[in-house]
Amino acid sequence: MSKIKNIVFDFGGVLIDWNPRYLYRSYFGGDEQKVEWFLQNVCTYPWNIQMDGGKPFAEGVAELTAEHPEWADAIAVYHSRWAEMIGGEVEGTASLIERLKAAGYRLFGLTNWSMETYPLIRDNYEVFSLFEGVVVSGEEHLLKPDAKIYRCLLERYSLEAAESVFLDDNADNVAGAEAVGMEAVRFVDAEQAEAELKARFGIEL
Repeated sequence: MSKIKNIVFDFGGVLIDWNPRYLYRSYFGGDEQKVEWFLQNVCTYPWNIQMDGGKPFAEGVAELTAEHPEWADAIAVYHSRWAEMIGGEVEGTASLIERLKAAGYRLFGLTNWSMETYPLIRDNYEVFSLFEGVVVSGEEHLLKPDAKIYRCLLERYSLEAAESVFLDDNADNVAGAEAVGMEAVRFVDAEQAEAELKARFGIEL
């Protein structure tokens, strides 16, 4: 019998296929080199994570535009056309969540996501209704892998760390969960995640 009672999912790259390249391939007319340069040098991951941490998009866009005025239009669409970064659900994860729910496991979300854009995915995919609770970094002004955001989840929903397993595609975030006593799985795809849940923790579906 598994000791695991609670299964916690990251969203981006685990449940939802979010990738700014989807937007910028369209914006830059399929010029892959330009897309990669722009995302490495202008709208970078460290810049985006500020919004995940709670900075308003309007503020982040204004600051970046002041640094790169020649890219003002391209920076603006990062927010105004944000929905075009979504490629849909990651194949197989929603099915896994549905079967875990049916098997009696408690399901939660823990995501680095802007509080402004999170409702755009939450309201468009039925699978989000299966989560008993969700902690969104932008709402808490905390970011994985800071221990505080994992403890926020555990304390808010009265979860025991040792009874909880966290799935994330980011190795640092997996390590962050383990550091507070949670079990964790590095997510590659839904099939691999399900196999690890069964083999490592005796999860029964």
